[in-house]
Amino acid sequence: MSNAVILFSGQGAQKVGMGKDLVEQYDVAKSLFDQADEALGFSLSEIMFNGPDEELIKTSRCQPALYLHGLACLAVLRERLPEFKPVAAAGLSLGEFTAHAAAGTFSFADGLKVVELRGQFMEEACNATQGAMAAMIGGTPEAVEALAAESDVDVANYNAPGQIVLSGSEEGVDKAIVNAKEAGCKMAKKLNVAGAYHSRLMQSAQDKLSGVLLGTHVLNPRIPVASNFKGGIVRGADEIRETLENQVTGSVRWVECIEALIAEGHTTFIELGPGKLIAGMMKRINKEATVISIEDIESLDAAVETLS
Repeated sequence: MSNAVILFSGQGAQKVGMGKDLVEQYDVAKSLFDQADEALGFSLSEIMFNGPDEELIKTSRCQPALYLHGLACLAVLRERLPEFKPVAAAGLSLGEFTAHAAAGTFSFADGLKVVELRGQFMEEACNATQGAMAAMIGGTPEAVEALAAESDVDVANYNAPGQIVLSGSEEGVDKAIVNAKEAGCKMAKKLNVAGAYHSRLMQSAQDKLSGVLLGTHVLNPRIPVASNFKGGIVRGADEIRETLENQVTGSVRWVECIEALIAEGHTTFIELGPGKLIAGMMKRINKEATVISIEDIESLDAAVETLS
């Protein structure tokens, strides 16, 4: 247990009801939810607990929701296991901001403000562009990168071996889907998303986020944090700001992040967030790694038993 890495969910993992049982049973979770509602000026907890789904899936809502839920899961785990001390952290896309808050790079309140604005900026960029995303299943990185280039779209995510996501104009993504089999992919599937995340169509959001990050108090993390943009550990305030900014249009190098953590000797990972999506990816990246997923009271109880 003393060698566990904490991992945080990205956009798409959210679901109505998330965090409700934690808040009802643990004051430490309720306190974070209350702080968030007050800081945001609206009841994020109400949207998280009761929906409707179309409100929660909005980029400006689900990003702070996942940040809040991940940190509440961690706070409750720490209360249940006071001796628990994670050795490193990482997060998928939005989850990287949660990982930094968990590592002490910025305070809960500062991180919440950043992710709220990031969500707003990305929502604005989605509304201003005609973007789409598609998962390419079964192709090699080289073949999918070539397909992206000829379709004039970007590689958004290297999620797992044989699972790469492309992002860009609707026209370009449709072209990539048509030519996917020729590029060696078994399947190409359009994703149900609001726009082209992690592509050049998010440039306006990245430019706005840059100013927000410059004005945010950033410390050296207490534990190593892996960067999606770099595909490895980031150190120092300047590098952290730069990589968090570039991540908005850059590729999420999740496979490289996990491989870098495994290369450091880490084999036990704790996923904090809804849906076990990260655990699913981990099976494809490294079958030897252990992932314990926590999203609610039931999974928390099971995790505490395993980790004790």
